[in-house]
Amino acid sequence: MTNPQHLPVQEAIAFIAAIFTSVGVPAADAQSVAHLMVQSDLSGADGHGIFRLPAYVKRIRAGGINLHPQIRIERERGGTALLNGDNALGHLVMARSVDLAIQKSCEHGVCWIGSHHGNHSGAASVYVRMLAERGLVGIYMAVGNANHMAPWGGVDLLLSTNPIAIAVPAGKDRPIVLLDMATTVAAYGKVKLAAQRGESIPEGWMIDQLGNPIVDPKRASEGSLLPIGGYKGYGLALMISLLAGSLNGAAAGKETIDFNAHHDVITNTGQALIAVDPDAFGEREVFTQRVCAVVDDIKQSRLLPGVDRMHVPGEGSAESIQKRSKEGIPMTSELLKALNECAVECGVTALNL
Repeated sequence: MTNPQHLPVQEAIAFIAAIFTSVGVPAADAQSVAHLMVQSDLSGADGHGIFRLPAYVKRIRAGGINLHPQIRIERERGGTALLNGDNALGHLVMARSVDLAIQKSCEHGVCWIGSHHGNHSGAASVYVRMLAERGLVGIYMAVGNANHMAPWGGVDLLLSTNPIAIAVPAGKDRPIVLLDMATTVAAYGKVKLAAQRGESIPEGWMIDQLGNPIVDPKRASEGSLLPIGGYKGYGLALMISLLAGSLNGAAAGKETIDFNAHHDVITNTGQALIAVDPDAFGEREVFTQRVCAVVDDIKQSRLLPGVDRMHVPGEGSAESIQKRSKEGIPMTSELLKALNECAVECGVTALNL
């Protein structure tokens, strides 16, 4: 991999929006999705941001995305709602979910928003961070957009990376305590990034159908991603599939569509967003003080030899956001080439770094 150059954030948003409008996405939607995509890059989730742009364009051109959706509430009861995404760009569906979650959690204290007929929407952290920035606890689950994992001890690919993210507000001057993880050892986006860069992947990420390690990412289609924590990660992935997929009437198991292989097929992606208003359980400021006390205890705890600091989930992404907001988004030569090829196809001015 070559040393990356950096693309300023506003240039990245403008470039993505221009690409989208060139293929028929309404200008307001193009701008919204571009902004949300870049949030993934800022947080350090390089496999979920601008890297995905060429794949999104392929789906749009093949007719796999509805560019004029009617995202709507299909069922509603108290603090729950089921959204029909109408096969919109996934970021638009999740933005609507966040808005509805904020509204309902303020009214009911706790809410659960499910959605079906969405699409890939970038890093899970983007949406729970939006809730935490409003002082809410956020939990997100989704069925990934392709099955890359076999059940524990099996061969057939029946589960995806099925991410889960949890964000907890920690006060005005503190980083949000935020966990964002795939239920596999590595997200498939990292495998795709390694393939684009001509790099190998570590042993322990994938195995072939005989259980042997795969280290060449170009052989990824021959095997399975491994779950975190062995059978426990498999169990967690299955439960997320049921809650974010089956419960919502979205694709799960054999119904899951590989959106990279079938650009014209509707994915019916399922997602779930939970929001909790701390005021429903006591005073919000008291809660954040308690959160900070636990974090401080962890930060000040004793270290093993060779460890220089104690990390808390969310610190890395907060540092990445701060750094990349100033420096821009890292652009390897491979990524820049892919984006500029997409620009030429769409009749948009190429990036010049």
